[in-house]
Amino acid sequence: MPPFLSQIWSAARRLALGLALIVIASAVLLLSDRGQRTTAAHILRIAIVQHASTPVLDEGVRGMIDGLAERGFRDGSTIRISTYNAQGDLATGNAIARQVTTGEFDLILTSSTPSMQAVANANRDGKTKHVFGLVADPFSAGVGLDARNPMKHPPYMVGQGTFLPVGDAFDLARRAFPRLQQVGVAWNPAESNSAAFTAKAREACARLGLTLLEANVDNSSAIVEAIHSLSSRGAQAIWVGGDNTMTSALATVVATAQAARIPVFTITPGVADRGTLFDMGLDFHALGRIHGQLAADVLSGTDPATIPIRDVQEQVPRRVVINTRIVRNLRDPWRFPDDALAAADAVVDDTGIHEKQAAPRPAAKPTR
Repeated sequence: MPPFLSQIWSAARRLALGLALIVIASAVLLLSDRGQRTTAAHILRIAIVQHASTPVLDEGVRGMIDGLAERGFRDGSTIRISTYNAQGDLATGNAIARQVTTGEFDLILTSSTPSMQAVANANRDGKTKHVFGLVADPFSAGVGLDARNPMKHPPYMVGQGTFLPVGDAFDLARRAFPRLQQVGVAWNPAESNSAAFTAKAREACARLGLTLLEANVDNSSAIVEAIHSLSSRGAQAIWVGGDNTMTSALATVVATAQAARIPVFTITPGVADRGTLFDMGLDFHALGRIHGQLAADVLSGTDPATIPIRDVQEQVPRRVVINTRIVRNLRDPWRFPDDALAAADAVVDDTGIHEKQAAPRPAAKPTR
């Protein structure tokens, strides 16, 4: 072969080798990028909508996130969670509901009845799957559910109800003050959950021979006047049910009642030493975990239309907090029986806050 042809052939081979290396490197980068793009494409987008900032709703939302994580759906890894809070304002809640139901999210979780209703109404075309939780009575919420048929619900929406122990709370109040005759309650009639709790309170009072004095509040600015009214009508205690308006302003309720030297008791346990006489309700973190795991079922491919809507109260541990420190400042002689104090999860007295050692939380399993 002539020398010049040999040189051309040698140069061509070097060029071919270089091109081959470039092709191989490009293929490796392409496959690597494809893997990253595939992973990114499988990160699901989740919206959590909360109506207000209250201890129980905050705990419930944390439980939802933990329940999802226990099933492998971790924020920033396999899912991306966006949280929204209406701060107790219904108009803001409706605006949030319209925002999250455009199809941008793979799943919406709602916390509380008002958030459930807002999202259900905005999502009537079913663009986004919806799992609701922390709802007292979903069947009375007016979103297409039927208590007689737990399988009757929109095919893209499912969830679970959790009614709180209203009757037992009134039983404990009567035991702590046997001469109790009149209990006051202020509640927002715009909240269907509050209406359900108040109806149950009427039943409990009728059973115990108590009179339930009622006042309506449309927003938190009406609370002070309502509590004053109830006190002047002879209320010996104020009961706060699962009403978001009242719960989000509980400090105002307690301060107003304390000025009248009457106690406040609730069915929504929160911080132990917050001025209430006692709180008898449920562990909302555990409740949130149940709903988070139900959401994980849906994300894993379970058709919401195949899941019944049920009350899961019996699956959730109770939480009872008693504050004996405030008894001396009350108008009437309140005293808790020894067995009630022994059974309480937390007792506040002059020496401090005494929490029972919590048992390890078992993995929550949603009712199917």
